[in-house]
Amino acid sequence: MDKNEQMAKSILKAVGGTENIKAATHCMTRLRLSLKDDKIPVDDEIKNIDGVIGVNRTETQFQIIIGPSVAKVYEAVCKQGELNSISETSEAGKEEKNKKKISWKTVGKRMLNYMAGCMTPLIPVLLAAGLTNAINVICGPDMLGLYTQDSNTYVLLHFIYQAGFYFMPILIGYNGAKNLGAEPMLGAYMGAILIAPEFMSLMDAGNGFTILGIPVTLTDYSQTAVPAMLSVFVMSMIYKFFNKWMPDVVTTIATPILTILISTPLALSLIAPLGVNIGNLISNGLLLFSEKTGFIGLGVLAALWEFLVMTGMHLALMMPMLASFFETGQMSGAALCGTFATWAVFGVALGATLRLKGKKEKGASFGFLVSGIVGGITEPTLYGLCFNHKRCFGTMILGAFVGGVYASITSVTVYIMTNANFLSLLGFVGGSKMNIINGVVSCILSMLVAAVFTYLFGFSKEELTESK
Repeated sequence: MDKNEQMAKSILKAVGGTENIKAATHCMTRLRLSLKDDKIPVDDEIKNIDGVIGVNRTETQFQIIIGPSVAKVYEAVCKQGELNSISETSEAGKEEKNKKKISWKTVGKRMLNYMAGCMTPLIPVLLAAGLTNAINVICGPDMLGLYTQDSNTYVLLHFIYQAGFYFMPILIGYNGAKNLGAEPMLGAYMGAILIAPEFMSLMDAGNGFTILGIPVTLTDYSQTAVPAMLSVFVMSMIYKFFNKWMPDVVTTIATPILTILISTPLALSLIAPLGVNIGNLISNGLLLFSEKTGFIGLGVLAALWEFLVMTGMHLALMMPMLASFFETGQMSGAALCGTFATWAVFGVALGATLRLKGKKEKGASFGFLVSGIVGGITEPTLYGLCFNHKRCFGTMILGAFVGGVYASITSVTVYIMTNANFLSLLGFVGGSKMNIINGVVSCILSMLVAAVFTYLFGFSKEELTESK
């Protein structure tokens, strides 16, 4: 019996055995157990098990902090305890009835946990896709010129990168349904419906489309996260209803088809477009706010930019900005906020790389940094790092705010459309020397402020302990 199996045996005994476990899950560092009676395990006894770093109790889970080897311990616990593998990372997917009073704080926490549960398992995909794009930037025509943009190598690496993000609604759908205790493949199916070829062709052609007389907002949901999360959340409630009340003799056939037939019209005509429409209103409101409040408003817009990107709201801002650029050949003000927000994300990844001690998390953070600063892909840092260490959202916001304020005060202008990676510094070339200097300073400020504050305040003592 190896170390992980011995640890699993000790843990099972300490928590009251299989009969006391309702569900077993794990994240990157913790074994998460939903217990029938959480008074049975003694914290100090479990802490003394060789390999256990600590314990943590939440409203619905008993969490055992193990570290990078948690996946192997989890497998051993499931095998020895004959437990079914249920879901990963989040307490949002448990069908436990919490009798405690629901507050805005607990609702917000559950929402973040659900979002983290959707995104955390995607870290390997986000890393692979982001680093593939980084390889193309380094070896392709942008830098070393080892192959052209038309070469088979470039095309191959590009569609590997593209697949990781284009099909994100499907991956999120699978994780979301699994997280909520619904059928994961139906969640993936719901994500696939949002980007179905026929639906996408309707959008490209601009043809009208209605469901039961209700007009559908034709939107490109590829590379988006929130529409799939919302759609799968609603789908899971419908699935659970049918799964509970449908007679056993027909549930295998009836539950999936009824779930999808009801969920799809709701998702396409209401849920997914609602997120987009609300996002557009918020985006337009933020743009108006930034125009009326000077450099403070631009700082706030830069600070919130990545949240707009995660929900697809930034598109409502980008279209008029790009139209203006094509007419005038330059962009300034709110149009630059995304640049400083991106550099703040680079800073978060840098600060995490320097601060975290565990080989797995440090390596992942370094991969996020390379994916961002070379490949121009920020999603790995946002979804793989910030959702797991929520303080990092705050340090990202601060870095972007500082860079945005400085750029606004110094009237920084962009004259060249570039990638979102380090080459974005070239965008400031074309005006005065001071414009180049101030543009570069704005980006570096965003990155350094985010990196320093991530290093100092981005992680709790508990998170740093787990990372060792």
